[in-house]
Amino acid sequence: MRKLRIISGIYKGRNLKGFDIDGTRPTMDRVKESLFAMIQNDIKGSNCLDLYAGSGALGIEAFSNGANQVTLVDQNQVAINIMKENIKGMESITIIHSDAFKLHNYTNQKFNLVFLDPPYHKELIGPTLQYLKEHDFLEKEAIIVCEYEEEDFNYDGFTLLKMRTYGRKNIKILKF
Repeated sequence: MRKLRIISGIYKGRNLKGFDIDGTRPTMDRVKESLFAMIQNDIKGSNCLDLYAGSGALGIEAFSNGANQVTLVDQNQVAINIMKENIKGMESITIIHSDAFKLHNYTNQKFNLVFLDPPYHKELIGPTLQYLKEHDFLEKEAIIVCEYEEEDFNYDGFTLLKMRTYGRKNIKILKF
């Protein structure tokens, strides 16, 4: 089982549980630190969606840094169990056990901060962005953080704000 930790905010230093499942990998601390520095002004008071949440580390980090409400979504039961352990004692975090493309069956919330870190090499970011638009999940000016390896995806209707590369990992920050 992988060990993760919250790197900033009110829960800084708290350990989180991770897991080893094919196709998953945690965001390394140095990447997470850089990522959260890039979006720090967009977190406080946000309604955050962590889609393909895995351990929930990105959404929990946002909550630690002042997100008002966080929704963690994953279809893997092992991930759901780990998230439940990781959010103990944290209010305003909801877990939804669902395929990303069935989220509309569970909520009609609008989000202004979204993390998309799907399994690599599945070409999911473009279709997920379109799904979020089509189902009206995004507030005007929502910030979407996309984490991927080698994926060329369509982000029509979004503005590219920032792009960074960390080894094989890439991050694009988009605005709706």
